[in-house]
Amino acid sequence: MPEGPEIRRAADSVEKALKNRTIIDISFAFEHLQGYEEILRGSKVTRVDTKGKAMLIRFDNDQVIYSHNQLYGKWYIRNAYTYPKTNRQLRLALHNEKKSALLYSASDIEVLKNGEEEEHPFLSKVGPDLLSEDVTPDDLFARFQEKRFQRRKWTSLLLDQAFIGGIGNYLRSEVLFVAGISPFSRPIDCTEEQLYRAAKACIDLMWRSYENKGITNDPALAEELKKKGKKRYEYRHWVFNREDRPCRIDGTEIIKFRAASRRCYYCPTCQKNPAPS
Repeated sequence: MPEGPEIRRAADSVEKALKNRTIIDISFAFEHLQGYEEILRGSKVTRVDTKGKAMLIRFDNDQVIYSHNQLYGKWYIRNAYTYPKTNRQLRLALHNEKKSALLYSASDIEVLKNGEEEEHPFLSKVGPDLLSEDVTPDDLFARFQEKRFQRRKWTSLLLDQAFIGGIGNYLRSEVLFVAGISPFSRPIDCTEEQLYRAAKACIDLMWRSYENKGITNDPALAEELKKKGKKRYEYRHWVFNREDRPCRIDGTEIIKFRAASRRCYYCPTCQKNPAPS
């Protein structure tokens, strides 16, 4: 599933193609949404927001298209009325005189009125979006210590979109590694220093991934490894997808296990287990 950085980059592409241009045609695959085609035709896109893994396309007539890519959704930007060769199903198409923004495979699409986001069953529960909202390490540090979060394991907590919007599987492993936190611990098991490192890592790695097309490893190290001929999967991350390979910090073998039904990676020496309480 695409994580927050991937959705924010897709939103940037959609906004670049559509912003301030008149929608001359629009089509929804789902019958219950087709009544909105006439309402949206002739309007202009004012901006494209994200909230966690959801995208919000805002129009100058107070309409908002909400979409969530889930596992398989994918946006394509093409010259007007030019379609990619794909076996995917087209779910939403927006056209102006120059560009088409095409959403394939996604099934979670709605049209809202501006302001209805606060009542939406998904959007109303999503935690802070680190790429679209002004969130500081101090804000997250305080959030980690809230009663509803502090006794939950980090491995499930970081995947909970009500905790922080947009963090998914690869960012979970990367955040915990950079913060030096065991994946078997909870916020309440951590020192204040660890909590602050985790807060900073959440923000820094979200932005690093967004700005570097999914790379969460140190950009200078990633570039060095790339010049040596390493493939993208070999230089992209600190620990994610690096089972049995040496830790980039101390050489310890990276361990893979399953948490919340999804694969998780960590270094057992950089991320020591919490002392028994």
